[in-house]
Amino acid sequence: MTVTSEQRFGEFVVVRVHEGQEHVAELVLDRPKAMNAVSTDMARSIAAACAELAADPGVRVTVLTSSHERAFCVGADLKERNSFTDAELLRQRPTARAAYTGVLELPMPTIAAVHGFALGGGFELALSCDLIVADRTAVVGLPEVSVGVIPGGGGTQLLPRRIGAARAAELVFTARRVEAAEARDSGLVDELVEAGRDREAALVLAGRIAANSPVGLRAAKRALRLGHGLDLRAGLEVEDAAWRSVAFSGDRAEGVAAFNEKRKPNWPGE
Repeated sequence: MTVTSEQRFGEFVVVRVHEGQEHVAELVLDRPKAMNAVSTDMARSIAAACAELAADPGVRVTVLTSSHERAFCVGADLKERNSFTDAELLRQRPTARAAYTGVLELPMPTIAAVHGFALGGGFELALSCDLIVADRTAVVGLPEVSVGVIPGGGGTQLLPRRIGAARAAELVFTARRVEAAEARDSGLVDELVEAGRDREAALVLAGRIAANSPVGLRAAKRALRLGHGLDLRAGLEVEDAAWRSVAFSGDRAEGVAAFNEKRKPNWPGE
């Protein structure tokens, strides 16, 4: 794909837009020498990139990818962490959290394209996305208890929401790594493709999603996220609030008009 625009955030994060997919942003983890281990500087860059993407009404879908051939992201930079004092680790915590919440709170649909290792914080970045496309080289897991900590990028909360409490507990407590076929069968990833095809497949899926109303997509994501875990009555109230936010929008008017006129909609995005 031809890159039509590119913006770098610090040394380790790039946001790209490709020709023919102007409403899809590719958020690239680009620290290949460290297999995308998330350092303090990289965490700041992820958070900054997400803040800019969140504020851009033209972005309908974000795809999280990796520039490393053998890894999506291996998690926190433990070499950096090894040099920290307790006080330095405590001061770094808000910076680390901001990277994960930045991805989690993106208002548009998000897709992670995973290959190779996605471990610890790397897998948590993927779990923070709405959908995960993985290739057959993928190995995922939350091994934090094996080094004396716990998942700290949302893993203890996101994983049970994806696969259930008991299966999540087994993976967290054993710290084991899960290969691609089991990951697909257990729901850890949503789509499994041939080796080397994860990014391509994720961008194709993003293009299909981005063809739809940007107002509708963001409202649907709010309803899905905010309603999860609520009882049915409360969940329906969340859905109703999201419906009201789009029912009188320009996108709704254009969508109905385009349907009746048998043409593709030209979404105003408002």
